[in-house]
Amino acid sequence: MREAKFLIVVDMQVDFIDGSLGTPEAEAIVPAVAARIREARAAGEHVIATLDTHPEHYLETAEGKKLPVRHCIRGSAGWQLNPEIEAALGDSPRLEKPTFGSVRLPERVRALAGDADALRIELVGLCTDICVVSNALLLKAHFPEAAIAVRRNCCAGVTPEKHAAALETMASCQIDIL
Repeated sequence: MREAKFLIVVDMQVDFIDGSLGTPEAEAIVPAVAARIREARAAGEHVIATLDTHPEHYLETAEGKKLPVRHCIRGSAGWQLNPEIEAALGDSPRLEKPTFGSVRLPERVRALAGDADALRIELVGLCTDICVVSNALLLKAHFPEAAIAVRRNCCAGVTPEKHAAALETMASCQIDIL
């Protein structure tokens, strides 16, 4: 049986780490996420990074009206990946997404998996309670038989409490918490 392994690196961008929406918890996970990326690449796993990507008129969008903080505006310094993460990713593909979950991510996983009989998908990144949980649940919906996991020490939420709540929610949806 051929298994395809994936590491999905969610939104490890400057604005979420030490920019407009940054937190000390997000800053703290950078070394662990970079190490996990290097490990996955060395093992031959598929690594895909998502990029939260908004237009200049973000504050006029539905999301911007509910979260009125300019962040991850395409081309801005805050939209860029954290330099340590960027270096670890090397030539791994990046996938821009205009909202919390990427509807294009499952099709990218399917294309890269090819004729694999089984999928093993791990997610790391930011924010546990928004974009990580959204992408994990999208992937679970598209690949109900896949082994999907989230690495707790490589994620951070908006607050530590929301991080814990999101991990609990994902565990309830049969996503393994590592």
